Amino acid sequence: MLEATAFWVERPGVGALRHEPLPQVGDGDVLVKTLHTGVSRGTEASVFGGHVPESERERMRAPFQQGDFPGPVKYGYLNVGVVERGPESLTGHVVFTLFPHQSEFVVPADAVIPVPNGVPARRAVLAGAVETAINVLWDAAPVVGDRVSVVGAGMIGCCVARLLRGIPGVDVALIDINPARRTVADQLGVGFADIANPPRDRDIVINTSGSDAGLQLALETVVTEGVVIEASWYADRPATLMLGADFHSRRLTIRSSQVGAVAARRRGDRTTRERLALALELLHDPAFDALLTGESSWRDLPEVMASIAGGSRTDLCHTINWGEPG
Repeated sequence: MLEATAFWVERPGVGALRHEPLPQVGDGDVLVKTLHTGVSRGTEASVFGGHVPESERERMRAPFQQGDFPGPVKYGYLNVGVVERGPESLTGHVVFTLFPHQSEFVVPADAVIPVPNGVPARRAVLAGAVETAINVLWDAAPVVGDRVSVVGAGMIGCCVARLLRGIPGVDVALIDINPARRTVADQLGVGFADIANPPRDRDIVINTSGSDAGLQLALETVVTEGVVIEASWYADRPATLMLGADFHSRRLTIRSSQVGAVAARRRGDRTTRERLALALELLHDPAFDALLTGESSWRDLPEVMASIAGGSRTDLCHTINWGEPG
């Protein structure tokens, strides 16, 4: 019987590697050997710290999660690997799967999506972030010539900004508290602004900062009767806003966006699988490599996750290398 190594959150703030048997590969299944996994920084830090609200524990379940919040739980959804056994059409192909951090795994064949030729395996871990960015932009619906700010230059914000850059005439400003993010904005080909001096009168402002201060800034810099897209997830943290002043007189709108369901304006003609396949195609763009700012061995996953959750690592996307021998 094959055995795999998997990362589990044993209890809030404590992670460990476990050895566990793999199920038999049945008809219609694939056996995938993982090459890289990516850490979805905001969500996985919340999971690691035990901050998933009780009311959201069912909705927050990852497709192949095992265990329950707050733990023990095996969680994650950015996995790129090679199909070692399965249908001939998939065997030997690099695939993306919404699977947790694990060395090998067995899933139904229709749960994997081939990574397009020309997209490096490590870059492909960003498929989940780009998919989220696609959904955010379907919700935001920017048009030619719009002035758009993205508050928060994290993994999602950077993906949103890069996709916005492809719309003709759109003026994109990436706003962050960390001035070092200007370098990433330059690599993505978008403008950068410090929170102390943000551009104003923006047609759309998208908040991906995960902070109420970022959302407040979005409200202050959007045009009258403008729409702010809230793409952050606050887990169990409260958010405080100033909804006095000119919030009502300027008739501002806050609209939430999340990736769990296809945006309403595309739900009738796009599936989640089609949305993910589109994300993988968009990753032909080498500019996304600017987001791959850290890498560690799978052996170090417990320490890496603790340091990410604790804030001592500030990588945009930290990837885990599973290609080393056990």
